[in-house]
Amino acid sequence: MKKDNFILKEFINHAFDLKFHLMEFLSIEESELDGFLVNAKMDLANLHPGNSLSEASDFYKEIVGDKHLADLAAWHISSKVYIADTLKLQQRFARNLVLDFGGGIGTHALANAMSPEVEHVFFVDINQTNREFVEYRANKLGLGKKLTFCKTIQETAVSSFDTIVCLDVLEHLSDPAFQLDAFHKIMGPDSIGLFNWYFYKGEKNEYPFHIDDLETVEEFFNTLQSKFLEVFHPILITTRSYKKI
Repeated sequence: MKKDNFILKEFINHAFDLKFHLMEFLSIEESELDGFLVNAKMDLANLHPGNSLSEASDFYKEIVGDKHLADLAAWHISSKVYIADTLKLQQRFARNLVLDFGGGIGTHALANAMSPEVEHVFFVDINQTNREFVEYRANKLGLGKKLTFCKTIQETAVSSFDTIVCLDVLEHLSDPAFQLDAFHKIMGPDSIGLFNWYFYKGEKNEYPFHIDDLETVEEFFNTLQSKFLEVFHPILITTRSYKKI
């Protein structure tokens, strides 16, 4: 079996042992975990302090705790087919030094670490619980030597990445255009960025931590169009691939 097919099969079968890792990391039983996952989205949404929150980063650094793990885990378990397609996309482009920015529970970082085309993965996430959980998962899967865990891009001490993965993150940032500019600076002429976004708070405000300000969103798209060129891929998902201009 080809390595890429093995990676996809492992994810489809058990999401890289995600539920088992969660039970061990959180020290809970499976029955308790199932309830934790069922209510994850609204539990996270209910934590949001509304207009009193000055920066989205404060929410993810100081407030969410393990509720964010549950929300992400529920999404990755219930949407395996969609997420498997994002892993297929990674396999088309990911190579050498990979930056996984805002990597959450680590699905994409772990898959990249399994790839023989990838030399090393730098997992960057402002949430300490996320970093600790993914490091725990990496060690359980025997991938610890291929990943480095950092709070910021600056901590990686890498000046240029061959692949940047930033999924389901940009809509949480107060200035997503600034983040695109930061990515542009650390991409070489042959580097590929894999990005998606969802600037929408939901029909019932189930995503209160997403931004939807018109001016901010327009600045994001102006920056995207002026600094990046889309690279076609045939997979029907929201994630798109880019090279720098």
